[in-house]
Amino acid sequence: MRNYEFTVIFRANEEDTQAGLKLVSSLFEAAGVEITKQEDMGVKLFAYEMKKQDKGHYFYYEISADPASIVTFEKKFLLNNSIIKFLFVSKEK
Repeated sequence: MRNYEFTVIFRANEEDTQAGLKLVSSLFEAAGVEITKQEDMGVKLFAYEMKKQDKGHYFYYEISADPASIVTFEKKFLLNNSIIKFLFVSKEK
């Protein structure tokens, strides 16, 4: 298990945000990911339009996960319309 920082941006409307949060939590739970920190950073305006959106709802996580599971998360997040952008960053020990 490695430690990661995970930031995700959902579409700003409440319905898409809740659907995205449900997807993230269910995938993490199924893979046995330990969430050590979760922070709602709120809705923020973008500097430029992304996927025809001018704002997004940001969430930040600190997780402990198997590196192989990160690849499967990325594939599923790319296919989800509620998620505008996401980023996994490996934390140094």
